[in-house]
Order: sequence, then structure tokens, then C-alpha cells
Amino acid sequence: MRTVRALITMLLFLLPAAVVTASATPPEKCIWTTVWSTSAHRPSKAFVANWAETGFANQTVRQVVRVSDGGPAIRVRLTNRYGTTPLAVAGATIARSAADGAIHPETLQNLTVGLAPSFHIEPGADLATDPVALPLAPLESVTITLYLADPTGPATQHAQSFATTYRAAGDHRADPTAAAFTETSQSWYYLAAVEVADVVPPRSAVVAFGDSITDGVGSTGNADNRYPDELAERLAAAGTPRAVLNEGIGGNRVTVDSSWLGDSARTRFRHDVLDQPGVGTVIILEGTNDIGLSSGLAALDTVVDVSPDQLITTYRDLIRQARAAGLRVLGATILPFGDSPYFNDAAEAKRLAVNEWIRTAGEYDAIVDLDAALADPTNPHRLAPAYDSGDHLHPNDAGYRTMAATINPADIR
Repeated sequence: MRTVRALITMLLFLLPAAVVTASATPPEKCIWTTVWSTSAHRPSKAFVANWAETGFANQTVRQVVRVSDGGPAIRVRLTNRYGTTPLAVAGATIARSAADGAIHPETLQNLTVGLAPSFHIEPGADLATDPVALPLAPLESVTITLYLADPTGPATQHAQSFATTYRAAGDHRADPTAAAFTETSQSWYYLAAVEVADVVPPRSAVVAFGDSITDGVGSTGNADNRYPDELAERLAAAGTPRAVLNEGIGGNRVTVDSSWLGDSARTRFRHDVLDQPGVGTVIILEGTNDIGLSSGLAALDTVVDVSPDQLITTYRDLIRQARAAGLRVLGATILPFGDSPYFNDAAEAKRLAVNEWIRTAGEYDAIVDLDAALADPTNPHRLAPAYDSGDHLHPNDAGYRTMAATINPADIR
């Protein structure tokens, strides 16, 4: 059945009238769904050193991502959202991933825009490549390689990828191995999404929307153990694969925009959730940083005192926006952070008040009680030791698996 669908889909794309460019409308009978995404933010200091502030010049950047669902045709959405000048992409390729930055060369294809192998992305814009016939299965990894010949200036990024990005001097976009890629980073650059097209409606996608706990801080690098990854694996194992999109940013806040911790949840919700094609459900897990940065830790970012009422008001606005877009909205309780630098009596009182509202107000379509699932039974103000990555704030791999297991698939549209 998938082979037949793939042939039908690609026949639609191969017709002259069905060529998809960054500005054209896809064929009406083809349905695009985002199967991998990340939240872009400004080029600025990161939790670890990366290449965002300096950018690239006559260099090739190779990035590996794992899609959460599959399909018969694929395109990549690139972003220059925080750039101040046009981004010149001298060439780009995509291929199935092999180990350690290598690719399967027989699957290598050029990424084009309007059939052109080089293209520009305007400042503040996203751009989708032309579709390519690269059928993907759920949980398969692809490698996207960009050759950036001209100086880019500071790069739109996602700082904490927990996946290795590779850099080489010169043009190595078609290299089958990673021998030339002598530098590495733990961030993504200029990537926004991978989308697949099909001729039948797929299961709707789920957006996991949040902060560093959604982003995967504390999980094992290059292992895809973030909680959205674990949820995608769980759904695939049950025979109901669907896209699960990670729209978390480390340090992100619900109410406060930041130059390096990302636009606030209320600012970025439309772009990161509502504008994603094929989404049916959003899981909102955010508020820890609003509470923790209400006092102290000025070295991390601007301290702004945020009340439970301010958080609740913004949650209600996000719920309203999601419902207006036809989405189902799941509310996740805020995890305990006792013994972390965020913890004090005032912060804990705020966390408990917000969680009580999430559980009892009846405003979400369903509740994911992560607080109850991951709390230490002997001290509910902190994470259970078995789930603690060691900083008393972020879960470890076992904690992220438990988070995914706490979500009821029946609550997902």
C-alpha cells in the first residue's frame, strides 16, 4: 500500500504543473505533514559554545535529524528568521543517514528551490525546498547538508540539539563520509522542519511545546531520548505511528521574551504550533523558568517576577488560540524542582498553585500529570532519584520515558 501511495504522490509532483517551490501551492491532492521540527531562536550566547554568533563562510554544515513519522515524498523547511541579511545557500543535499556523520550515497539527492540548486532566504523568512522522492519510514534518520559559500553573518539556530552537527571547510555537500568534517557542534543551524507529503490523510501530528524539559536537557546525546522522541517510539511500537514535534527551547518562558532563551511561549506559539501543517494536538509543558527566574539567578537571564495568575492568563490565551485552530490541548503539570537553584518557598508555592489550576480548572481537554508521575514519593517537592539527571531540575532518560508513558494515547487527536 505504501508503495502505491508513493508512486501516486510522486506522479503528482512530476507533472509540470505540480512543481512545488517556496512560494507555490502544493498539489491539491497532496497533504503535507511536519514530521520533524525544532524551535529557532536568535544567534546569541548558548549554554555551550557554538557557531551561531560567528556564522559560516565557505563551509559545509551537515546535520542529522530523526523523523517521527514517514511518507513517500519529502521537503525541508529552512529558516533565516533572525537573520538581518539574505542567506545565500550555494547548495544543499539530503540523504539517509549512516553512522557518525556519513550518509548512504545511493540515496543522496540535491535540495532545490524552484528547481534551482542555489537560492537565497530573505531576512525573517522561512523557505521550503522542492519535494524529492525520498520515501521515509517512521523513526528514520536523514542527513541535511548545506554548503554556505558566502559569509552568512550570525546564524539563526536551535542551541541545544543533543545531536552532533558537523562542519567542514569548502564544499563537501556530496561527501559520503564525514572525513572532511573535522569540527562538531551540539546545535542546529537554519533548520526549521522536515515535511512529508502523501495522498491520503495521515494521522495528525502532536506538538510538544515547552522549555528545556521538552528540549531534552539531561537526556543522552545522539540517542533520541527526549520525551517527544520516546512518545513517538511508543506510538510507533503500538502500530499507530504519528509525527511528534519537539518545540522546546532551553530556558524558555511563558511570559518573558529573551535574546538568548528564545521568544516567549505567547510570542512563538503561532509559528511553532499553529502554523505547522498537519497538527491535531498540542501538549503544553512550560512555566518552570517563569517561576525559577522570578527571583535570583540573574546570571542566567533577566529576573522578572511572574505570578501564578500571569501564567494562568497566558495558558488560557494559548488554549483559546489552539481551540480556534481546531487543535486538542493537553496541559502538563510542572515537574518538581526541589534542591535545584530554582527552589525556594515562594517558587514552590507558585508551582503548586499553577499545578492545582491545571488539574482542577477543567480548561484543558486532558491533563498529563507529570508532577505526580516523576515526584519522589518520600518528598514530592523534588524529582524521584531514579528520574533525576543530577541537577534536580531535568529528568534523565528514564524520566523522559516515564513522561512519555504518562501521556494517554486516547487523549491525542
